[in-house]
Amino acid sequence: MATVGAGVLTLADWAKSIGPDGRVAAVIELLSQSNEILDDMLFKEGNLPTGERTTIRTGLPSVYWRLLNQGVPTSKSTKAQIDAQCGMLEAWSEVDLDLAKLAPDVGAFRLSEAKAFIEAMNQEMAQTLFYGTAAAAEEFIGLGAHYAAIAGASNAQNILDGGGTGSDNSSIWLIVWGDSTVHGIFPKGSEAGLIHENLGIVTVETTAGVAGSRMRAYQDRFQWKTGVVVKDWRYAVRICNIDVSNLTAENVAAANLIKLMSRAMDRIPSFNMGRAAFYMNRTLKSFLRVQAHDKSQNALSIPATLTQFGNPVRGGLDFLGIPVKTVDALTENEARIT
Repeated sequence: MATVGAGVLTLADWAKSIGPDGRVAAVIELLSQSNEILDDMLFKEGNLPTGERTTIRTGLPSVYWRLLNQGVPTSKSTKAQIDAQCGMLEAWSEVDLDLAKLAPDVGAFRLSEAKAFIEAMNQEMAQTLFYGTAAAAEEFIGLGAHYAAIAGASNAQNILDGGGTGSDNSSIWLIVWGDSTVHGIFPKGSEAGLIHENLGIVTVETTAGVAGSRMRAYQDRFQWKTGVVVKDWRYAVRICNIDVSNLTAENVAAANLIKLMSRAMDRIPSFNMGRAAFYMNRTLKSFLRVQAHDKSQNALSIPATLTQFGNPVRGGLDFLGIPVKTVDALTENEARIT
């Protein structure tokens, strides 16, 4: 039996879901974001109940020139194993049965509320994909934690400094999705993607009014078990320290996005290893267009319809043939990476 607390719909919430014609209103999703990386990200089942164990080669064997009648010593390569953990994102919805029945279409009313939960799950997933850290044990470790330092880092060549020194920085990411490069995971033996479980009408315990009171309610459960694996760090590039205020002011200290993105492409060993895309928020994407127009160059193309992974995208944008995608989860308050 569940307990109903503050996170339930009230009569006022219900009234805001009904239009003047008495039908369930078409809600304008002002809080929705565009996180196109969730459409691109490839997923595979992990080889562990909690995630994925990856074996990587860390050293090559020694080889020798030899003379006749003189041998050489034996040698071997070295390997290491890295475990990537999945996180479990979950949410519950409970709506008083009698409250829901006030709506002319109970199914449409519940669907409208479910859409909000799905959008919230998507936003949290996209945010954790970049900013999840080991400090939050319940989350999975995001891409930012893998590309969080330049000085002394083994993958420093794939972290490009945009020159920002303040705390209003953002990043551009170039990722090549593939089963041996970078991909999403879900636990071994589990289901992929966001799961919506309609539990129907159940009895719940309320916290309002008399303690221990009960009522009948519609109950829904949402769950997403997922994580990300960086199998080969050479197939993701982070362009960090892009000072947003310098960019929007278009002053001389503004990062040259075109040059930085060109350099990022040269860090990728082979684009044949998977599907590549650039990811940035809409502020950076806007100024990428502005810089491209100012420089009168042909690196950026804006076709009427761009096909991304087989899907048509109206008003799409690509940079030297690589799609440029919008990710609102990429913030503009990143600390400087050194």
